[in-house]
Amino acid sequence: MKARIPNANQGGNMMQKIQKMQEEMQKTQAAVEESEFTASAGGGAVEVTVNGKHEIKAIKMQPEVVDPEDIEMLEDLLLASLNEAMRKADEKMESEMGKLTGGLSIPGMGGLF
Repeated sequence: MKARIPNANQGGNMMQKIQKMQEEMQKTQAAVEESEFTASAGGGAVEVTVNGKHEIKAIKMQPEVVDPEDIEMLEDLLLASLNEAMRKADEKMESEMGKLTGGLSIPGMGGLF
């Protein structure tokens, strides 16, 4: 008499689901990387746009913020807006990946979260 293993073919089905999830994650990652995220500082005096790959796409400054006597303020405004834009990109990536994984931490997929 042969022993019968319940759900014996479920392993193949599970692999298909994992492959599909990997494909969806790659598509989602690509979409977020192409998205643009904008942040401003100083009440809109400086505005920075980055993409999901953390590449700076645009910097806009109001003329009155360019004061040769106060370069430090301009530097601070740039840093604040850059950091906020990058944070927005990271949040979007985490949010979209979280939708796909249900918040699971999958070994080997760390670079996608």
